[in-house]
Amino acid sequence: MRVGDSAVAYPVRAVVVMGPSGCGKSSVGSALARALGNAPFIDADSLHSQESRDKMAGGVPLTDGDRWPWLGRVRQRIDAEARALVDAQSARGPADAQPLYIVCACSALKRSYRELLARGDALAAAADVLRDTLFVYLAVDRQELARRLGARQSHFMSPQLLDSQLAALDPPDDTREAAVSVDANGSLGSVVDDAAEWIRRFVAAPV
Repeated sequence: MRVGDSAVAYPVRAVVVMGPSGCGKSSVGSALARALGNAPFIDADSLHSQESRDKMAGGVPLTDGDRWPWLGRVRQRIDAEARALVDAQSARGPADAQPLYIVCACSALKRSYRELLARGDALAAAADVLRDTLFVYLAVDRQELARRLGARQSHFMSPQLLDSQLAALDPPDDTREAAVSVDANGSLGSVVDDAAEWIRRFVAAPV
């Protein structure tokens, strides 16, 4: 689905801030949600099972078998937030209509994962899809990722997993996916500003 048509067919724009551990997904995502009108924010890390958390804390990479149920929970949460936004705006009436956004921080490393999150899978019921999805890839060089992970405290993700994350990473192809790439090596404020600008350009662009 392309975000440019969202205003009519898909009233909610879901923005998934993605990339490997250490790229700043949670920090950028929460700040971006505020920049997009205090949109609901979902941190996909909070939806991991305890078993997966324990594996990552021990430096054990997750398998697809670990990730698919987690991604299903993330998708369900996005859809629940979309329904709540649409219901709330319907209650306010057309005079109070405004762009609706949900922001989610999720690694979404593989294209197949992103297809699931975007409801591009066979389980999707078209009548139940209320949102269109744009992926914002936070591009950070490996040296900076390693520095951030080494300095991070109180997070279950072991820095030892960086190489496995980069090996699994399939950066989005904007010719095949609704996605933009943002250089996230800079300050939080500059990254959020750049991401917000890219999102607004993408949403406004003709299909």
